[in-house]
Amino acid sequence: MDKAKKINIPKPDSIKKPEPTEEVKSQLPVPKGWKILIAMPEANEATDGGIIKASQTKIDEETSNICGFVLKLGTEAYCDENRFPTGPWCKEGDWVIFRAYSGTRMKMYGKEFRLINDDTVEAVVDDPTGVVRA
Repeated sequence: MDKAKKINIPKPDSIKKPEPTEEVKSQLPVPKGWKILIAMPEANEATDGGIIKASQTKIDEETSNICGFVLKLGTEAYCDENRFPTGPWCKEGDWVIFRAYSGTRMKMYGKEFRLINDDTVEAVVDDPTGVVRA
């Protein structure tokens, strides 16, 4: 009789919502038009097995990340009823999935942010823990 493999599913709290400090918040760019400001989660320093990752590995993971936290929507995001007849695809506070390397990347105080187009959002997820680029 075959034993079922136990799948190690990370706990939802293993990825914390990016919460910029007040100093960072006051200096974040305000998305204009149809842009969305996304806070990117930080890459882990080590693997699940405890091996410390190389700096380049962390940079590659951050650059190709496909999941982020919606901080702010531009004033025209999701306003075009012809393009978005069912309404907005996401809102502030959502975790969203988008294509790798999407948007304008920037770092402020060691934290990465992106400005993406409203139509770049491909999905909303409740728990980003297991979302990784294939």
